[in-house]
Amino acid sequence: MTEFQKYVQRYLDMIPSGDWLEQLKISGEKTIGIYSNLTEEQSRFAYAEGKWTLKGLLLHLSDSERVFQYRMLAFARGDKNELPGFDENEYADQSFADERSLESLLEEFKLVRKSSQILLDTLHPSALQNTGIANGNEVSVETIGKLIVGHNYHHLNIIEERYLSKLGWM
Repeated sequence: MTEFQKYVQRYLDMIPSGDWLEQLKISGEKTIGIYSNLTEEQSRFAYAEGKWTLKGLLLHLSDSERVFQYRMLAFARGDKNELPGFDENEYADQSFADERSLESLLEEFKLVRKSSQILLDTLHPSALQNTGIANGNEVSVETIGKLIVGHNYHHLNIIEERYLSKLGWM
C-alpha cells in the first residue's frame, strides 16, 4: 500500500457509517455545536506549544475543505490538469486565524460546509467516479468527498482528546 493510500484510508476509516453524504452533514453539525459553545478566550487555547489554537484548527478545516472542493469540481468537470498539493502549516501560518473573531470563523465554516453539500448534491452521480491527479496521486471525486468527512472526524477526535479534555469539557 502506498503512503497516499494509507493517508486516504486513515481518513476513510473514521467515517462512522456507509452514508458518507449524511456524515458530511453530521460532522459539520458536530463541529458547529462544539465551536458554538466556546468562548472567545477558549477558542484561543492550544493544547501544547507550537500547536494550533482551536481558532486555527477551525480555519484549517475551512481551508482544507476549500482545496478539496476545488479538486472535486475540477475532476467532476473533466479537468485533466494535475493539481498541486498544499502545505497545511504554511496555510495556517498565513491565516491569522487568531486575529479573527470566533464568530467570523464559525460563519465561514458553516458557509464552506454548505457549499460542499450543494456541490455534492448537484453533481451528476457519474461524476463521482471521475478521477484526476492531485498532489501527485490519482483520486476520485467521491474519495475526495469522503476525505472531507474523514478529515473533519479526525479533527473532531483531536478536539475532544487534546483540547476539550484540557479545558475540562470531557
